[in-house]
Amino acid sequence: MKVWDHGVRWLHWTLVMAISVAWLSTLGLGFVQLHEPAGYVALGVVTARLVWGFIGSHYARLSQFVRGPSTTLHYARLLKHKQKLRYSGHNPLGGWMVVALLACVAGAGFTGWLYTTDMFWGMAWLDQLHSFLAWTLLVLITLHLIGVIFTSLRHRENLVRAMITGRKAAPHGDDVA
Repeated sequence: MKVWDHGVRWLHWTLVMAISVAWLSTLGLGFVQLHEPAGYVALGVVTARLVWGFIGSHYARLSQFVRGPSTTLHYARLLKHKQKLRYSGHNPLGGWMVVALLACVAGAGFTGWLYTTDMFWGMAWLDQLHSFLAWTLLVLITLHLIGVIFTSLRHRENLVRAMITGRKAAPHGDDVA
């Protein structure tokens, strides 16, 4: 069944590329001039994703995958007890990971932009905050990838392929559509 629309997939992979370029540009490989444009692309993607979260297709909408605390805790308890509740879209923990990733990218992009302004140029605290957010983003990305692998194995469903094709298996049994 079709789950991830073109907008979600395009924005996801564009963000992956922008963050990858931003990180690679800091490694001293001669790409430092790409860091700032990659940050602006990432900020644009976050903005577009938030807009798409209100006007996009069913599974793109924030209201569909950002679940309340009780639903999220219930899902976490089911994981702890090895119960396999499958969601057609994002599961509750995955939904909150999307929020955390978008917030962290927005924070890193905003602090990066601030650092280019006359008012904040050379401010050590801002540079430290930008660096902290970048490293936090790396941790969140790692946790996101672990979650994708865990969920893919648990439900025998290739979530990376689903983010490429937009398709997942139709709900069955106790699945949450």
